[in-house]
Parts: sequence; structure tokens; C-alpha cells
Amino acid sequence: MADRAQPPLDLVSQGPCGDASIHTHLEDGRRICIRTVSPADEARLREGIARMSPRSRYLRFFSGGASPPDWVIERLLDADGVLHLAWGALDLGDPAQPAMGVVHAMRPDAGDAVAEFSVGVVDAYHGLGIGRLLTATLLLDAAGGRLEAFRAHVLSENDAARSFIKRLGGVHVGQDGPQAEYLLEVAPALARLREESRPGGLAAIFAHFDAREAAAGGGGG
Repeated sequence: MADRAQPPLDLVSQGPCGDASIHTHLEDGRRICIRTVSPADEARLREGIARMSPRSRYLRFFSGGASPPDWVIERLLDADGVLHLAWGALDLGDPAQPAMGVVHAMRPDAGDAVAEFSVGVVDAYHGLGIGRLLTATLLLDAAGGRLEAFRAHVLSENDAARSFIKRLGGVHVGQDGPQAEYLLEVAPALARLREESRPGGLAAIFAHFDAREAAAGGGGG
């Protein structure tokens, strides 16, 4: 039997980030890790959302309250890796390793090929490529779970989010009052991201999942 390939050591955290996290960097060179969200992250998530500006909370949660409804946190903590995928980014340059952003996708049934998608980044880390790194991670995870597309609902006034989704190939498919609905196909979006050179940390994301795929198919008879 062939040896199973292992992800490069520099892509896998052996410390507080967990054994299956991805080490990469932002546009400013800051080191971060990206890993799946777990129930132990509740305090970190609440603190991160509290650090978002009222405007950012309004655009992300459609509410400017100082804290999100409990169901938002509960939903993120309930990720099971099948029906619900959730990944977060942690700042390795800060001893507390605060949450920098989170991305997730949910579908009601394992047979569904389309999942609801959203991403949020703490204001202090805007413009550094975290949203792109997190989205690439989620898309790659989704591709392995046979998801074909994401559905995203954003406020029409959220120009940054709409531009981001459209740049990845998202198509406007509906409008419900102030909320615009977009459909983002997984495979074309990943193809676009593979062609991009920025942020530079994207290469580590793709390398991690390529290694994981090779490991999964490395066993032979």
C-alpha cells in the first residue's frame, strides 16, 4: 500500500490553532491560521463581533446591535462539517489569538447542492485579504463535500460585498426589498481564485487542500 501523503508541516499548526489548521499570511505579512470553528470558540466569536463597528454589524447581520442575536452564535458553533461548514481566522501575532473573521455555509440536507453562504471580517483587519482567504477555504471545503453553489443574501447598499461576490462570478438572481440574492458557483469561483496572485496567502490555502486531496487518494491496493 502506498504511503499516505501528509500536508507540509508549515501549513499545519501543531499549537493552539489545532492539528488541522492552515498557516498562511495577509497582505501586510501578518501570520494567521485558519481553522474550523468549534464550540470552544463562543467567547472568541462574541468578542470579535463586539469589535466590529455598528456599520459593519448592520451590513453583516442586518442589525447594528452591539451583539448579534444568540441564534447567530449558536449557528456558527453548530458546524458539523457536512451540513454546516464554518472556518475562522486567528491572528497569530497577538498572544490572545483573537478572531479576525469567519465564513460559513449551511444546507438543510446532505443531498442539497446549494448552501447559504456568508463571511464577516472584524474592521481592524479590513483590506488585508482575509475575506478572500476565508472564502477560498470554504469553497475548497465545499468542493470536497459535493456542494455546487453558494447562495448569498446581502444588502443592496453593501457595495463591497456585492463587488466581492461578482468578482468571483456571482450572479444576481433575486431581490427581496433591500436584500439582494446572489448565486455563486463553486467550481468557477475556485478557478478564478487560482488565477489570482493576491493575497499571496492564497497559495497556502490551495496547497493545504491539494495535499489533503492527495492524501485521501493516496491509498492503493
